[in-house]
Amino acid sequence: MRWLFVVLLSLLAVLQYRLWFAEGSLAEKHRLQQQVQEQTRINEELRARNAVLEREVLELQTGNAGVEQRAREELGLVREGETYIQVIEKDAEPLEIRQ
Repeated sequence: MRWLFVVLLSLLAVLQYRLWFAEGSLAEKHRLQQQVQEQTRINEELRARNAVLEREVLELQTGNAGVEQRAREELGLVREGETYIQVIEKDAEPLEIRQ
């Protein structure tokens, strides 16, 4: 009868080891769930970024409005006949006017 108790206790110890520490354990399951959540968050951020880039590409492909807007914002270009006024704070250089 004693040997049966030892066998059952050994079996319990092996099963507990597999449950907590071995491959497929609860700790590994928890770690994998955290990785899935993190990757899902990253994927959502990338989807949002891709949507913005896709809209920009479509705007640039459909006409000159997108190109003109980018030229104005990034390069500071103005149309012929427009007046560009740049206001600079007191500590900086004097006011610049281009036509």
